Parts: sequence; C-alpha cells; structure tokens
Amino acid sequence: MLVALVGLPGSGKSSVGWHLAKRLSSNFLDSDQIITDEIACSIREYFEREGEEKFRLLEERVIAQLCLQQGVLSTGGGVVTREVNRINLKKNCYVVYLRSTPEEIYRRLKHDKGRPLLQVADPLAKLRELSQQRDPLYQACAHFVVDTSKQSMSRVINMIVMQLELAGLKSSVDLHSSSSVIEPIPES
Repeated sequence: MLVALVGLPGSGKSSVGWHLAKRLSSNFLDSDQIITDEIACSIREYFEREGEEKFRLLEERVIAQLCLQQGVLSTGGGVVTREVNRINLKKNCYVVYLRSTPEEIYRRLKHDKGRPLLQVADPLAKLRELSQQRDPLYQACAHFVVDTSKQSMSRVINMIVMQLELAGLKSSVDLHSSSSVIEPIPES
C-alpha cells in the first residue's frame, strides 16, 4: 500500500510524509527529491531552463513509477494538474489531501526562494489563485482531507493513521487522542 500526500506547496506534505512513514515503519518517498536527484539541479532551475511543461512530463513519469512502490509518498504541489497523475494516484494509492489556507502557507513560505511558482510579485495572490484552481483537483483524487492550517504535526499524523485504520489499511496502532474533524471525499 502506498499512502500519497497531495496539497499546495507548503501544506506539509514532506514533513508529514516523513513523520508518517516513521510512525508506520514504512519507506518515505518524496517525488520532488527524486526528480531533483535525477535532474541534478533544483526544480526552480529546471523550471527556468526547461519550462513547466517539460517538468510536468518528467513528474508524470516519476509518479507512474512511484505509484508501484509501497510506503508514504510526498508529491509536488502541481502533480494534480495532469489528469493521468490524478488517475494513477487515486487508483494505486490511498490519497490524503493536506489542505491549508493560502494565508497559512504564505506565512510558512514567505522566505522560501526555492518554490518556482511563488517567485512572483505577490506570492499570496498566487497561492490564492493556485488554491482556487487546484482544490477541486486535489479533492478529485483524494480519499480524504486533513486540514493542516492550525494542527500540530502529531495531530495530523494521528488523523491519517486513524483513517488508514478505518479504511482497513492499517492494523491497530497506538493512537493518541484526537478530536479533529476529517472531511470524507465522496466517490465521483
């Protein structure tokens, strides 16, 4: 089983993914790191040199390969912009959408110069635009949504593990109490 995390840049996919994999005693896979290793430069440099379209083709190939793995997968924020990725993720993974408000993400990322889509005059406006465009796409491939805006890391991890147990994908795990709301995504 592969648990895939999707969401906007800065929603916590890499951090949550690493901690979740540790909690589940599982492999952690980070698609952006795998791509960076393959292209031998930063994603920002690749974007500038080759363009977004070429990057998305590379990402599509990497996601198809990673969907055959087991563990916890952190995806890039734009992975859902390609329908083939959404289909691959939904079919081959248990997808968790880590949702956070654009304002919270901006607070987290305002000093991060490594995010190519946020290197604009008004990054908060760009995050709001990305959220509006991508939220329906994240929801389309997600099995459930966890709001990461005001949650601690341990609470987010506990919510995900609880959902894996409820879905019959994880045997009994020692959970700390958690009373946060998880929004189920209806099948389309």
